[in-house]
Amino acid sequence: MTLYPIESGNFKLDGGAMFGVVPKSLWTRTNPADANNMIDMAARCLLIEDGDRLILIDTGMGNKQSEKFFGYYYLWGDYNLEGSLAKHGFHPDDITDVFMTHLHFDHCGGSVVWNADKSGYRPAFKNAKYWTNKSHWDWAVNPNAREKASFLKENIMPLEESGQLHFVDPQGLPYAESSELGFGILFADGHTEKQMIPHIKYKGKTLVFMADLLPTAGHVPLPYVMGYDTRPLLTLDEKAAFLDRAANEDLYLFLEHDPHHEIITVKHTEKGVRFDQAHTFNNLFN
Repeated sequence: MTLYPIESGNFKLDGGAMFGVVPKSLWTRTNPADANNMIDMAARCLLIEDGDRLILIDTGMGNKQSEKFFGYYYLWGDYNLEGSLAKHGFHPDDITDVFMTHLHFDHCGGSVVWNADKSGYRPAFKNAKYWTNKSHWDWAVNPNAREKASFLKENIMPLEESGQLHFVDPQGLPYAESSELGFGILFADGHTEKQMIPHIKYKGKTLVFMADLLPTAGHVPLPYVMGYDTRPLLTLDEKAAFLDRAANEDLYLFLEHDPHHEIITVKHTEKGVRFDQAHTFNNLFN
């Protein structure tokens, strides 16, 4: 097995929304804001090469939305999904599986592209199975008012219409080993219904793809919960249980949204679980 971090693009989000009830004077210590109160964000995906399978975890925002849409998110930098795959010698047609932690647009937008004449949409990875779970799929296609702007039909419905949509069996909740994909999955409900957090054993370490359970290193303290979470008190409980285990078991946390930290570890302190060390992917595994 070989893993590749895949940078699909950078953007900005409102810092207050990203940190909920935490005062700006505190969260700016780790995530400084610009004059518009926006903080830097990454959309870092992960590619797993395992035998004849290429499994891509999340796909970023993609590039098919309108200029007005992207204007809300202040795109910056030169990364894009296809270019990052090409850097490692891969083409979208090589991907055999796309695992979507959840179906918010910044995690699955790159899963679907315009067709040739821009009259409709098609899956970006024509040879891939697309993986979600039934509970989250039902949640996404019948969205609540709070999340409706995050679940875009053009990112979701073409996957079902193409016949490429598949569901992970959540047997063993809240944690299950996926025989279909070859890694463990933690199911978490605080951010959105049945978000999936992959646990990948690699070179003697366990790498956890954190998605929106822990967006950035600045979110490690328990009260630092996003305003986007649908069930923030549940997020507190899920974070507490996970971070305790991460500190006890020396888990390596792969951060999807932190533009400055690829991987971190955490440790127990008198104030609770806190940030320990930052690692680059290359230094840790090469």
